[in-house]
Amino acid sequence: MDENYNKGVSELRFVSFVSALIIAFLSFAFKADAYELSGVSAKGAILIDAATGEVLYEKNGYEKLPMASTTKIMSALLALEQGDLDEKFVVDKDAIKVEGSSMGLQEGDIVTMRTLVYGMLLPSGNDAANCAAVRISGSVEAFVQLMNERAAEMGLTSTHFVTPSGLDDYTDEHYSTAYDMASLAREALKNEDFREICGKKNAKLEFGNPPYERWLTNSNKLLAMCDGVIGVKTGFTDKARRCLVSACERDGATLICVTLNDPDDWIDHTRMFDYGFSLMSKQELPLETDTFEIGAVGGTADTILCKTDKVRLTLPDGKAENVTCKIFIQPFIYCPAAENVQVGRAEYYYNGELIAQKPVYTAQSVGGKTAEPKKRGFLQSCIEKAKILFE
Repeated sequence: MDENYNKGVSELRFVSFVSALIIAFLSFAFKADAYELSGVSAKGAILIDAATGEVLYEKNGYEKLPMASTTKIMSALLALEQGDLDEKFVVDKDAIKVEGSSMGLQEGDIVTMRTLVYGMLLPSGNDAANCAAVRISGSVEAFVQLMNERAAEMGLTSTHFVTPSGLDDYTDEHYSTAYDMASLAREALKNEDFREICGKKNAKLEFGNPPYERWLTNSNKLLAMCDGVIGVKTGFTDKARRCLVSACERDGATLICVTLNDPDDWIDHTRMFDYGFSLMSKQELPLETDTFEIGAVGGTADTILCKTDKVRLTLPDGKAENVTCKIFIQPFIYCPAAENVQVGRAEYYYNGELIAQKPVYTAQSVGGKTAEPKKRGFLQSCIEKAKILFE
């Protein structure tokens, strides 16, 4: 019996040893897949952190390439920056005469600028881009000049636009880079209207002649395929092939991914996001002190204690140490002063760009001084006594 028992124990140990080897191998394989990225099929690709602009991955990310309808990120942003987005107007009859993808505009249709932006960002309507261009600048050519001027303002030094829609088969002068397109998307996502619209899977709008309700569907399938994706824009032409700009939010962080000329863009973006978020962690931003004192005027104390809350952000690993903090605080406060009154702010910068801010507020209350009664003079005292005698 002892012999059989020992034999059983030996076999059990052998099985446990083999199992441990298998688990170790699988763990290594999983870690390699989670923390290394290879085989991205795009000709040009990049992955950046939206908060800091830090590049997490790139493959030919600075090579000039055609970018197809991802061009409409710039067209939509410029349209949204116009006044009165809900003013109704009639589309230009010549602007709608354009090939390729369409939101279905017809001559005489009544639209708004907001509707045209939906038409650009969801079904990638070339007609919507052209109509917005003519409405804003008077002609497609003038609008393209506006696009290039704005690109220069943003520092997109390797980008040049020829059309508002991204149609590029007749020109080699319509191009950008994965890095520039990520920078453009980063700026566009700061616009709340853009952020909301590009993340819609579909939308019910009203336009036509007379206007009537209809549905537009987003061509960006990644919105339903990848956890946390919030946009941004698809693109395709025979020259540019499949192009995709996307953004994804997880654990308080936003990453932006761009692929140009990518036959497997849905899968590549999913893998790139998984890789990118594995490089992110929650970090406390540097702050020399979280308590401050400012002067208290007319109070029972000469100073009042103030404080700010520490900030934790999800950033690329180790990047919190590159963040600097500036404190802006008023020199004094009039009393009486209550607790939790804002008296300033703490601003956090990464490479000179504001990435977070928190209020500085009073951490205590300070009462006001009670006014002392004035001393009465001899004459005033005599007058008051005389008044009493004659009452």
